[in-house]
Amino acid sequence: MKLSDSPAAKPLRIALAGLGTVGAGVIRLLETNRDLLTARAGRPLEVVAVSARDRTKDRGVDLSRFDWVDDMAAMAQREDVDVVVELVGGSDGPALALARAALEKGKPLVTANKAMIAHHGLALAELAEASDVALKFEAAVAGGIPVVKGLREGTAANALERIYGILNGTCNYILSTMEDTGADFGETLKQAQLLGYAEADPTFDIEGVDAAHKLAILAAIGFGAKVDFDSVRVTGITRVQAADIAQADTLGYVIRLIAMTDIEQGDGSEPTLLQRVRPCLVSREHPLASVDGPTNAVVAEGNFSGRLLFQGAGAGDGPTASAVVADLIDIARDEVGAPFSIPVAQLKSMPPTESGHRMERTYIRFTVADRPGVLAEITAAMRDAGVSIESLIQKGREDDGGEVLVAMVTHEGPERSVREALALLEGSESLTAPPLVLPILRD
Repeated sequence: MKLSDSPAAKPLRIALAGLGTVGAGVIRLLETNRDLLTARAGRPLEVVAVSARDRTKDRGVDLSRFDWVDDMAAMAQREDVDVVVELVGGSDGPALALARAALEKGKPLVTANKAMIAHHGLALAELAEASDVALKFEAAVAGGIPVVKGLREGTAANALERIYGILNGTCNYILSTMEDTGADFGETLKQAQLLGYAEADPTFDIEGVDAAHKLAILAAIGFGAKVDFDSVRVTGITRVQAADIAQADTLGYVIRLIAMTDIEQGDGSEPTLLQRVRPCLVSREHPLASVDGPTNAVVAEGNFSGRLLFQGAGAGDGPTASAVVADLIDIARDEVGAPFSIPVAQLKSMPPTESGHRMERTYIRFTVADRPGVLAEITAAMRDAGVSIESLIQKGREDDGGEVLVAMVTHEGPERSVREALALLEGSESLTAPPLVLPILRD
């Protein structure tokens, strides 16, 4: 029986797996906004069963009125459960087992698990379509910002040309704080951990993996492509120094970790999909330049809508719980729809774009030995690779054994030319560290 066949007053009965910050936030939201949610959903939303690793932990919410289930996968088999919410996390393991069990049983699934959707979203979408039930994951991308719904529904009339933005609050907090304080990366990361903006092991965040998970999901929704996380090219922020932040500021830019995807139509050949995450210089005139702290923002460019900006809190119990409950309201209204905008069978396999021919301006920072001829060696490599230098700044570092920072901005040129120049310099004794290459985001 479909949910729409039930009497309007019948509650939507929810099984909730995962009672961390977000899970507890969902319970608080359901209680606080109970009457409002009932009016908007057309019927009450009620949690009937919960599951987590530790029964004894105080989560700040009353769990006594819910059934506790030790084997979370068993929640999908309960006859008194209409929808399963997975907030456990992890791309595999118990989260994936629960997701499969729910969809195979014909129960709608709501999840905030971007890693699971990025790695297994296609298979889960196939199960959802086979069972004619909803698979919802608004909370998996950008916390409380309705960007999944915005792309899937709000831009449905458009052919999207580009999707890009700031998808990781930890990195954005670190970079914008470095900008405000002049502190270096390591010091700012420690501060982010103390404030709860960074995990004890921040690797997924600072190396760009978290943003890459989210980007792969947005690319599938926006371009009708099969989710292809393995093809996302990822560079994190660990090598960005305070000197780079200061240099960018002098030039009229800020540095942000930008996730970007677009489609390139070949001449008579199949389209290719560009997906990459990397720190970029962003002009202070660009809307993303003012996005600071742990905020997220996504820009979508449609052929009729033009540029759309989605901005807000990208994490936290309140914003993420808001996205989870918004998905529950859709399910209470019996709204299903294809998880990735179009049926899985119609999603296209798109090979990754080779971007060497793409034109861009670039910031390059070299750390070199302070001795004669080094600058000439660098500029000769640029000349031989066809890279035109727009500006160049050389600055000594008194506290680093006579090392010198050489920063340059190139004129617009093909990406491959910069790669060729750096290849010519590879192995040079003049360079004391690998160069840092930051593209300048085009408006």
